[in-house]
This record gives sequence, structure tokens and C-alpha cells, in this order.
Amino acid sequence: MTDTIDLFGNKTGPAQHSLFGEGDDRLKAPNRRTTPDPAKVRAELQALLATVRAAKSMPWSERDAGYWQTVCPNMANWLPEEEAAQLRFAFAAEIERLRAAA
Repeated sequence: MTDTIDLFGNKTGPAQHSLFGEGDDRLKAPNRRTTPDPAKVRAELQALLATVRAAKSMPWSERDAGYWQTVCPNMANWLPEEEAAQLRFAFAAEIERLRAAA
């Protein structure tokens, strides 16, 4: 490819830059953490558990309660197994208590 010239007469480099492959003129993939921080997961689950423990009746709509019943056990998968099992059990017990109170 040949160099192109912009409207002001300046050379702009190759006519088309590639976004892929190796080289200084290529985009780099962002560095992202692929696993969640267990401390943040633990804090969020503890807050969720505190919410249901403090409630006298279901604090969410039926749809939201179903969401949390799916998400909470899955979030616990990022914690050590014994701790995860305890949090899953405590959350399920509180949900059962709240459903019985309705």
C-alpha cells in the first residue's frame, strides 16, 4: 500500500491500517482479569445474605427472587468449596423461611 496525503498535505502513512496481527501500529487486546476477586464476591454474597436475614417478608418480586436463587449459588462457585456450601445453604434456608412467611 502506498502512503496517503491528508487534506493539509501531510503524509498519513499506509492507506489502510490493519487492526489485527503483530506490530506497533496494531491494536492491543485489553488486559482483563478473567476470574472475579473472591473478596468482592464474598462481600456481595454477605450483603445479599444480610438483606434476606433482615427481611420479614420477601424483599423482592417473584421474578427477582428467582434471579437471586440462580445467581447466588453460582456466585458462590468463586469461593472455597466449604465456604461456598455454607453460603448456599444459609441463603436457601432464608429464602425458604421467607416463602413460608408469605
